[in-house]
Amino acid sequence: MADALRVRLRPIIEDGEGTAGRLFAVVIQLLIIASLVTFAVETLPDLSPSTRWGLRLAEIGFVSVFTIEYLLRLWVAERRWRFVFSFFGIIDLLAILPFYLRLTVDLRSVRVLRLLRLFRIFKLVRYNDAVRRFRLALQLAREELILYLTSTLLMLYLCAVGIFHFESAAQPDVFVSVFDGMWWAVASLTTVGYGDVVPITVGGKIFTFVMLMLGLSIVAVPAGLISSALSRARALLGDGAEPPDQSS
Repeated sequence: MADALRVRLRPIIEDGEGTAGRLFAVVIQLLIIASLVTFAVETLPDLSPSTRWGLRLAEIGFVSVFTIEYLLRLWVAERRWRFVFSFFGIIDLLAILPFYLRLTVDLRSVRVLRLLRLFRIFKLVRYNDAVRRFRLALQLAREELILYLTSTLLMLYLCAVGIFHFESAAQPDVFVSVFDGMWWAVASLTTVGYGDVVPITVGGKIFTFVMLMLGLSIVAVPAGLISSALSRARALLGDGAEPPDQSS
């Protein structure tokens, strides 16, 4: 009987099929948004004790529902460990984990865990078709993006070494090490150009010009890769192909 119930609930909880599935998805989305709003309200100064108590009760309610949701998703999942370590499984766990940690650990030493509550916003990704297409696009272009990121990290390192070579003698207080050159490399290759660290030698300026030209191409590459992958993802989903399993 339990297995039959799991089979009946799986399309409702995981895929949002039917009226019950759509209602379940809408309720969870509204609760996510409400929990984010209360998180922001809690940061307001001079809140009355009654307001803080109300926000506390609301937080308990949100966590209770999200905990039940997490346990239900874990129960109906075909591969439970796969769900636990999946993107959405980790997000669902991080959305409720800070509350339970605050019950067992001195809050003053784990205030940073409050920020983990912001992971609830990523739970909305589960219910957005456009984001699901984007996720599929990232999967389709995964190898190309890994190659791009690897090449970019190598380029950043080479740029940091190069600018350190040209500028360390002229600006020893600015380019103390290659790590200081890394900050310049990131700001230059991303074309942000904060201007807090600039070359003053002829060699450094020529090197910077070359790096800026490379930076323009580096910014454009991922946009082209993701745009192409999104077109492929739209075509796949439009042809009735199954989107990637949310438990994967």
